[in-house]
Parts: sequence; C-alpha cells; structure tokens
Amino acid sequence: MAKMSMIEAIRDAMDVKMTEDRDVLVFGEDVGYFGGVFRCTAGLQEKHGLHRCFDTPISEGGIVGIAIGMAANGLRPVAEIQFADYIYPAYDQIASEASRLRYRSNGDFTAPLTIRTPVGGGIYGGTTHSQSPEALFTHISGLKTVIPSNPYDAKGLLISAIEDNDPVLFLEPKRLYNGPFDGDHQKPSVGWKSHELGEVPEGHYTVPLAKARKITEGNDLTILAYGTMVWVAEAVVKNMGISADVLDLRSLLPLDLDAIVESVKKTGRCVIIHEATRTSGFGGELSALVQEHCFYYLEAPIQRVTGWDTPYPHAQEWAFFPGQKRLTRAVKTVMKAA
Repeated sequence: MAKMSMIEAIRDAMDVKMTEDRDVLVFGEDVGYFGGVFRCTAGLQEKHGLHRCFDTPISEGGIVGIAIGMAANGLRPVAEIQFADYIYPAYDQIASEASRLRYRSNGDFTAPLTIRTPVGGGIYGGTTHSQSPEALFTHISGLKTVIPSNPYDAKGLLISAIEDNDPVLFLEPKRLYNGPFDGDHQKPSVGWKSHELGEVPEGHYTVPLAKARKITEGNDLTILAYGTMVWVAEAVVKNMGISADVLDLRSLLPLDLDAIVESVKKTGRCVIIHEATRTSGFGGELSALVQEHCFYYLEAPIQRVTGWDTPYPHAQEWAFFPGQKRLTRAVKTVMKAA
C-alpha cells in the first residue's frame, strides 16, 4: 500500500493502464508537457512518449470526437476535459455518438473511451470553473457516469472505466484532489488525520462501476451521497453521534439500487445530499427511486440538501456549498418526523 492523494491515484491509474496496454492513450488541453492544470497527468508524456500522451487544441467537441473515432477503431482513449464547465460543446458527441455507437451498429462497434473532468467547487473558480453537471449525463442511455470520493476508489474506478467497453464519464471532485475535509473547512479537522492521504495498492486493481460503498452503518437513517458530499455526510454522522447508513454511491449510472433499497427499508428515513443545483439535480431521481421502492417503509418525507438554484458564486462559494449545518438541519427534520 502507498499513501496517495486523489491526484496521485488518478495519475497512477492511467500509468498502470498505459504500461499494460499500448492501446491506451491520454490527451486533452495541457495534459502533455505541462501535466494538466491539476497535475493529474504529470510525467506521463515523459514516460510513455509524445504519441501516447499529447496536447490538443482548445476544442472539446474535437477532443471527444477524436476519442470516439479512436475507440471505434480499437484504441482505448482517455480524454481530459479541463473543467466540467467546458464540456458542453462536446455534449452532442457524447449523447448522439459515443453513447449510441454500440446500439446503432448492432454491436459491430463499441466506444471504449473514458472522459475525465474535474467537477464542483473548491478553488474559488466561480461560475465557469465550479459546475456539477452530472445529472445531465445520467439522462443519457449508454453512458456510464462515475464519481469517486477517495484515492482508493479513484484509482480502482478509473482502471475499471478504462477497461470498460462502453463510454464512461469520470467526474473528479476537485475539492478532494489534495485530500478530504470535514465539510466546512478546506483541511481536515482533528480526528481526520488518517484520511489526509488514502492507502492505495500498487499496480493493477479494480473497483466495480455499479457498486455503492457503505461508509457507516446504522439503523435510524440513510444518507445518500457521492463525491465531495460523502465527507460532509460522514462528518455529520460522527458529530451528531447518530446511527446512520452513509452510502457512497460511487457510480450514478449504472446505480446500485439494491444497496439503496436495502438500506432505506432498514432505516425508514432518507436524506440525499449533492453539490449540484437542486432543480432537476440527481437527488430528484434518487428521491423518486426511494419513493417507488420503499414507500411503505418510509417513516418520514425524503429530504434533499443541495446547492442553490443559481450560477455558482465566486465570493459566496462556501455558502453555496452544502455543508454540515444544512445537512444537520435536514437530518434533524427527518429524525423528528413521526
């Protein structure tokens, strides 16, 4: 086991696959010589060569379009979109081409490509560097959407994504790139030292793309979270001293519905938390699924804790961010219900 940040774990995953499989290529804006704006690809060009880790023009549609062509012809490209906020010019390529290729060709072609991109706040990037657009992509049939919360999962999930024969959108919470936090501060508080760097196995290993992870176990409440919000949920459960299941979904599509249903049927109460805006956020889909499958087990209305229905603010980033206070209020509301 090695101690790694999420950045290091993501880089290691790409290095492992590039070493194992010469069909794996990494490309995007500034990922080559510079090593990426967050340094996730640092050293890969030097080790694997200019033809396997290279820079592209500033053209997100072009980046993804090239990746689709490569994937259809037997390669396994890993394309980086520098920020999730920039991915929209490539949305048509993702939704209309990559996700449908297997179906449209009756299985003659597949699109084994991975699109990496940083999501969420954490760098005071304001409206153009902080968005969480995951819900837009979970609406696309044929596309898998993954978001890790820790270095171990980041490496294992990314290797699984690269090896998958269908397109995977790999969302990386930038607030977690250099270590977790307690939900209200940039650095971990006392008692979180063991989580500052995650223990990550060396070499090849995988984490299943459709399997949630139970962070804490309890009987009174279920909290559904993913990405950065997993750390907020865990902090609230610890600080409140409550008995709760905290589920890290890890994969939004495909979703581990069995784990969600099993937990909510046991606890009878559910709170959902995500950083993205509330309206049409992925929490709405989760809420509908819980209601459909667990209605007769629920002892309280489902609660959602989310970002605001506004563009991501620059100066008010920490107010926008769903932290411990807002989640604690929602938990208390659910626990008080008859």
